[in-house]
Amino acid sequence: MDAPVYDVVELLKLVDIGKLPEEKCLRILIFHRFASLQYLVFISFAAQMRKRLSVFGNIMLGVVVLMSVSCGHSSSSGRQKAKSVKPVNIIVPYASRDSIIIAKKARELNHIFLRLRKLNGFNGVVLYAEKGRIIFKKAYGYRNVRRHRYPLQTGDAFQLASGSKMFSALAIMILKHRGKVDYDTDIRKYLPDFPYEGITLRLLMNHRTGLPRYMSLAQKEWKDKKIPMENDAMLALLEKYKPDIYFKPNHGFHYCNTNYALLANIVEAVTGEHFEDFIRKNIFEPLGMNASFVYTMRSDSIVPLYVNRGVPGYYRRGWRWRRMTNDYLNGVLGDKNIYCSVEDLYKFDHSWDTFALLPDSVLREAFVPGSPHYWRRHDNYGFGWRIRGGMDSTVYHFGWWKGFRSFNIRDMRHHKTLIVLTNTDHGPGSANFWRIIKADTLPIGEAVPLAPHHKK
Repeated sequence: MDAPVYDVVELLKLVDIGKLPEEKCLRILIFHRFASLQYLVFISFAAQMRKRLSVFGNIMLGVVVLMSVSCGHSSSSGRQKAKSVKPVNIIVPYASRDSIIIAKKARELNHIFLRLRKLNGFNGVVLYAEKGRIIFKKAYGYRNVRRHRYPLQTGDAFQLASGSKMFSALAIMILKHRGKVDYDTDIRKYLPDFPYEGITLRLLMNHRTGLPRYMSLAQKEWKDKKIPMENDAMLALLEKYKPDIYFKPNHGFHYCNTNYALLANIVEAVTGEHFEDFIRKNIFEPLGMNASFVYTMRSDSIVPLYVNRGVPGYYRRGWRWRRMTNDYLNGVLGDKNIYCSVEDLYKFDHSWDTFALLPDSVLREAFVPGSPHYWRRHDNYGFGWRIRGGMDSTVYHFGWWKGFRSFNIRDMRHHKTLIVLTNTDHGPGSANFWRIIKADTLPIGEAVPLAPHHKK
């Protein structure tokens, strides 16, 4: 009869949950002989367990180590006899030490999000990665939040809300790299009837234009809210009413959705393509982001009751969750309306490390602070990314819109990524996610080389 098969990591999990006594775990490993290469891996495993064993366990561990050493100095006759022994039937995973560390971190993160679900009603999907490795990926809750139906999946697409700005800025960077636009040219070159002068692509991406909010203008002047308002209509409102600006261009910082909605207008004016088609062809498809899409209402004469793609969003009224209805402003692109899964968003994130879409020299411009330091503003803003003050090489973007919240944090120095997507308008605050990013970096090896792979 063949010897039973044991997985080292599974044995450790059984010890952790109390289903396997530590001494018994050691006895199993002692009385099942190891090949010499497996001894080396086991010593690494034993070092991980040593801190958590009883006194008896430490004695047994010492016996195991002595056995491993003695095997290396056996006589030639012993070695010859060992040749007739069948190989030991035990599974030792590749990079066993890393696997143990990753499994422990995954358990910690699962505990955190289970607690957030209990305390704050967290309903969404999480992905955490370090050094090119996905450490943890899990869905919590339901697509139908109100009735607790249809469990969420890690491949589900969520509205990124303002997280969509990362893609709009990247679209402009792609066009700049191809020589189609210039960051510092007045945008009236691309939009001849635009009513404000001195506005450039750089100022739009850095939120330094002082332009008015198109949503406030539309609330007042878009008379029939049952009809979708698209980017061309938004631009027409600005041209017709020309609301006052907040300040002269490049004389301050003002986070404003108008800036990024205009980026979509410029992409369309320069390429002759719909914004959603350009994003699909130049970002989604090259990166294999198969679950991602840009939601539009181009073919709708009336605003549909609900968004009919992706995960539905929910808002709380009193103590009940209600499904969020569609909105005429969902016709405007560039500042929102990109839907992604955590898996696809990680592909997007990873492309910034591998330079899959653009060279490093082009991409790094996105992380240059666009505004001078100001004591009342802790964080800065680059091209589609917020730049975290007080944290070296850390960028992020959050989003909130119509029943959705999104969180994407990149610690580029330690190669950490945390992506959290939810389909509720209330839930845990970002402080919970910053604590995860600030935790100690895992002592594991790099999974991928951080070298250029850009294809021209």
